[in-house]
Amino acid sequence: MRQQLTVLVAVLLAVSVIAPVVGATGATTGAAVQDSDAQCEYPLTITDASGEEVTIDDEPESIVTLYPGDAQLAYSIGAEDKVVGMPIGQYTDSLDAGDRTDISEDDGVTPDAEEIVALDPDVVLAANIALSDEDLLETLEDADITVVVLDTATSIDDVYDNVRTTGEVTGECESAEETIEWMDDRLAVVEDALEDEEAPLAYYDSGDDGATFGAETFQHDVLTAGGLDNLAAEAGEEGWVMMSPETVVDEDPEWIVYPDREDSPPSADNLEETTAFQEDNIHAVDDNAVSQPAPDVVYVVESLVETVHPDVYDEIESDLAEVDEAHGIGDDANGEDDDSDDAEASDDGDDDSIPGFGVSAAVAAVLAVAGFLLHRR
Repeated sequence: MRQQLTVLVAVLLAVSVIAPVVGATGATTGAAVQDSDAQCEYPLTITDASGEEVTIDDEPESIVTLYPGDAQLAYSIGAEDKVVGMPIGQYTDSLDAGDRTDISEDDGVTPDAEEIVALDPDVVLAANIALSDEDLLETLEDADITVVVLDTATSIDDVYDNVRTTGEVTGECESAEETIEWMDDRLAVVEDALEDEEAPLAYYDSGDDGATFGAETFQHDVLTAGGLDNLAAEAGEEGWVMMSPETVVDEDPEWIVYPDREDSPPSADNLEETTAFQEDNIHAVDDNAVSQPAPDVVYVVESLVETVHPDVYDEIESDLAEVDEAHGIGDDANGEDDDSDDAEASDDGDDDSIPGFGVSAAVAAVLAVAGFLLHRR
């Protein structure tokens, strides 16, 4: 059962949402940032991932976020006060669910159509994986509920697009642009600092079945933005793939990166001959953040730089802090170990969260269904 759930998580991850601009190291550039003074105008008509035009007549007052990554996106731009229903469970445990309705089944991911219809929201925000659930979409359509499906995530820049679309759909356009600018500024600091650094070869070990990601995934962009060469991409792989341990050993990565849902790399027994294991170059990253195409991906990038390029990180740590300060983020909003502190600070009225995050939102974990259920989840 656990194996089936992991696979589902991976599939969802693979279909998450993202946008378009990667620099030489994989970090995003300012080209993706638009005018932060953007204002939402209604009626709003957009073409979503289904290929259909969706019209929202008035600014929504009630929203359901269909999957964990959708909830993260809404919270990340300060739209959580409009969220009346969301998945509640391990994949959204960094978000303050409050008295919101849990619209997921026991797995914390699969949407419950009856719960959503009962809430009668103005809009449902859905990751691309929703397109595979025709019965769910038909049920919502029959109930005359507007659904906006986000595009599949294949790069860090697509995260920008997801944030921007979420802002349009929820009436938080300005806040969405502020969040994008914060992400872009942080990634630019990292990209500049890594410009002359060598990128060691790294393997992302997502499962003992060889699950990993190649090019055309936002996780690939995160790895390269953090100053690493992605082994799977270097081997010509695209999307989520399975790689044999023999192939990985032959490629001999200098680093092994794995999701922190595991105590150690899932394929550890098969990779002991690699340079990474011989030199103990093993690094765990936040599972939710690396699985969800949302703002917290910048913290995964920072974590990689701090571990793989410590000298570079020492040089830019203060610069990253200055970016956070310029965008109104407090000292302990690091997106990894201080989530609870951030939530408490927000509840106290302090502005310690990601630009656009509302009072109850800590620096939340990320995910876009396209990536929240999965081996690689």
